[in-house]
Amino acid sequence: MRVAMYYNNQDVRLEEMPIPKIGPGELLVKVMASGICGSDTMEWYRIKKAPRVLGHEITGEIVEVGDGVESYKKGDRVFVSHHVPCNKCHYCIAGNHTVCKTLHSTNFDPGGFAEYIRVPRINIAHGVYLLPDEISFEDGTFIEPLGCVVRGQRIARVERGNTVVVIGSGICGLLHIQLARVQGAERIISTDINEYRLKAARKFGADYTINAKEDVPARIFEFNEERLADRVIVCTGAPEAMIQALQSVDRGGTILFFAPTEPRINTPIQLADLWTRGITLTTSYAAVDEDLKKSIELIRTRKVNVHEMITHRLSLAEAGIGFKLVADAKESIKVIIEPHRS
Repeated sequence: MRVAMYYNNQDVRLEEMPIPKIGPGELLVKVMASGICGSDTMEWYRIKKAPRVLGHEITGEIVEVGDGVESYKKGDRVFVSHHVPCNKCHYCIAGNHTVCKTLHSTNFDPGGFAEYIRVPRINIAHGVYLLPDEISFEDGTFIEPLGCVVRGQRIARVERGNTVVVIGSGICGLLHIQLARVQGAERIISTDINEYRLKAARKFGADYTINAKEDVPARIFEFNEERLADRVIVCTGAPEAMIQALQSVDRGGTILFFAPTEPRINTPIQLADLWTRGITLTTSYAAVDEDLKKSIELIRTRKVNVHEMITHRLSLAEAGIGFKLVADAKESIKVIIEPHRS
């Protein structure tokens, strides 16, 4: 089968691999669509394990069912979660599934930028979902990223009446804008340095947009009746964005660091200021069952418009183009690889 093998952001090669052989309790899935995530282009994170087949936002069709699998059958349309928790360790029981060691060690084989993947037994138990008829294969690639957004806003307690500032208007920023609206946010403000993305932010529900090169806290104060933001969601790893977030949150507010910085980057924090202003700092990583189920329902009911966020549909042979589009972060939103596209 054909795969897109990642070496670095400028070197993604079309190569051949054997179709994975499945064992008892496993599935073989024909990958129909696979989204390129921003994390796929974080070289500091990915290159240490290169070369490898990336891709974790996948939908497909089951083409082979291993002995003992009773919940799924050949021909089923599915979304498959790549990381799954054990659901029985101390962390899972406490609701902290995304720090479970099992979640960080599970995956399908190889990655989603391939014509076929093998789904291990544990992923079938905790991470395979039938696609509703209302969700196309390409729209289903948003289930995982939207699930991550659902989890993030649940942790940050985005609520009705909040003023929400989203720093960074890439794909996850746009999903955060839409979900904040569903959650009942009263006012949504989005920032970016790219006018193309600021225009997209307005299209997908931001009440106000701010070029991040401006005095962002001052503009928030202007738009928000002389208050800063109740919730600030940081969707970029730029160190400047972290400082901007600390300056943009109101007393009693919460900052969600949704995107990571590179390792070894230190962000100066004045703890006394956070203490006196009652600021909560929190993080979010990945998505688990309840987040993914909510994501599926939001897409199924069109409460979150994902279809219009797709800007590029490419073949495996064009995956290198897709990685460049996502890494450059200029005039693209969602780039999807369709492995069986000619």
